[in-house]
Amino acid sequence: MRTTSDRRTVLALTGALLAGAAGCLSGDSESDPNDDGTGDDTSTETETESDPGDTDETGFDDYDVPAFPTLELATDPEIDEESLARQVRGNVDFSLDLLAQLRTEAPDENLFYSPYSVSVALAMTYAGARRETATEMADALRYELGQDDLHPAFGALEAEFARRNEDGQEVANAWGEENEDEDENEDDGPAFEFTTANAVWGQDGYGFSEEYLELLEAYYGAGMELVDFSGSPEEARQQINEWVEAQTNDRIEDLLPEGSIDAATKLVLTNAIYFVGKWEYPFSEEDTESGTFTALDGTESEVPMMFQSTKLSYAEIDGHQLVELPYANRDTSMVVILPAEGEFEAFENEFTVDRLATMLEEASTAIVDLTLPTFGIESEFSLVETMQELGMERAFGGGADFSGMDGSGGLFVDDIVHQSFVEVDELGTEAAAATAVIMAESAPPDHVEMVVDRPFLFYIRDRPTETPLFVGRVVDGETLQED
Repeated sequence: MRTTSDRRTVLALTGALLAGAAGCLSGDSESDPNDDGTGDDTSTETETESDPGDTDETGFDDYDVPAFPTLELATDPEIDEESLARQVRGNVDFSLDLLAQLRTEAPDENLFYSPYSVSVALAMTYAGARRETATEMADALRYELGQDDLHPAFGALEAEFARRNEDGQEVANAWGEENEDEDENEDDGPAFEFTTANAVWGQDGYGFSEEYLELLEAYYGAGMELVDFSGSPEEARQQINEWVEAQTNDRIEDLLPEGSIDAATKLVLTNAIYFVGKWEYPFSEEDTESGTFTALDGTESEVPMMFQSTKLSYAEIDGHQLVELPYANRDTSMVVILPAEGEFEAFENEFTVDRLATMLEEASTAIVDLTLPTFGIESEFSLVETMQELGMERAFGGGADFSGMDGSGGLFVDDIVHQSFVEVDELGTEAAAATAVIMAESAPPDHVEMVVDRPFLFYIRDRPTETPLFVGRVVDGETLQED
């Protein structure tokens, strides 16, 4: 078991790598995340020039730097600290790749998704991929670790998030000591809740590899649920959808649309994630007023605008503003990024891990007069074309090699379905997402102002592990308020 000191080193390396201090970690890296598809990891380590002890890896002056949590159970991966930090950077990189691709398909629309949910569902799929299919998946998903290390790493994250949820239930003061409106906004709901669940649905009687199923159970907690896709595909579809609804507090309904499952389906891998977080410093409903939000195309809409003047982590670089809103457990936060007026599209096109890291690194405490719209977004996607554009091509055709699932290599990815939901108001945030992979055979001033009345980006992150849980963009005020 690693020590607390070891975990601090991981955090420091993560911060350094997010800032690009360890050099380029893209396709020209010396590390081969897939090897030859057998699961053996022979990657070459990349030396870092950073001294983690010289920097505050969180970049926030008023926040204590938490130790990287001790990982228990069988999921504690024996992975060197730099490799684990590289994978954290890869997770962030993939979340931004996904944003860049999705926005090209709907440039004038709000969108919201969970890169974590997509990564986990496809990691379970990747466990059965071999040869070129595995290589393409690793490149597209920014998997920096080989098969032997990647799944224990994801298993460790799953275990850590389970502990994050347990800790969240024990938050004593959901509203923070400095809040004067505690009685006004408090309700009976939990201060913090974050759950993630995985399940595998397989054709009864199909010859799945026992080794593959054991891996999914060990690292993803995904036991095999036997269903009859061949004889009763509609019944199987409804059973999967009911599981997803239950795991997401009924926020994700009908993840698998009618006709998405048929007699050719042999396997469906699902991830469901649910999040409720109350702000550490809630907005007062009395301060919410109607305001004008200017969309990307210049049209104006009247939307409810929340307001608070609070000490928060804030950065401003070249007119681009960033603010971090902590949730009650303080390990989770929403980061809102407001590009300079008239520069949203240029900023979004150049939004990279390094740019994000730079803004986070520059953030320090300021009293922020923050105006932020309440908003709700529901999104749903088929990610087949998206992942193909990111370079994952063989997985969808007859040339796919998922022989690790059944030993024969006759399966291919038929569809990747993702749905997500978010609602942000004066009390906090509720969000949910689910992903199904269907396998068929064959330096601020002392006092600042930030008015989010034009297109902006946001994401919800788990701070100790730097895992992006949800990502969104808001560009249209007319559709900002969901029923």
